[in-house]
Amino acid sequence: MTGLHSLKRTSDRPKQRVGRGQSSGRGKTSGRGTKGQNARSGRKKRPEWRDIIKKLPKRRGYGKNRGRTVVSDRQRAVIISLEQLERAFDAGAEVTPKTLKTHDLLSERSVKFPFVKIVGGGTLSKKLSFKDCAVTASAKVAIEKAGGTVA
Repeated sequence: MTGLHSLKRTSDRPKQRVGRGQSSGRGKTSGRGTKGQNARSGRKKRPEWRDIIKKLPKRRGYGKNRGRTVVSDRQRAVIISLEQLERAFDAGAEVTPKTLKTHDLLSERSVKFPFVKIVGGGTLSKKLSFKDCAVTASAKVAIEKAGGTVA
């Protein structure tokens, strides 16, 4: 039994045979013109651009392996130090991108809040709790030493 899955394309026109007399429309020189390198069988000119491409250096990191530094649409982290947080926040406060914006530590770059990273520059003596922020290892140690938490 035949079904739609077994149908094959067919054509009523016979395959055009090249070089078989003038009535076919591709007789004598078979559409190759006369004489020269291109008229010979089995011989084609190498594309000029192929030689140009072969001479270009193949640099690492383009295409699939392109480095993170080259990708332009990647969202960059806004870096905030512990020293800035020490000055801006009171003890027991919660630190989020929203609260950082209200304390003027983030400039409004877009509608969405940017990716925030807390780095361990300076010392922290206040107990602060952090949410929705990336924290470096040295900053995490300083925060926990001051009695704060990182979520």
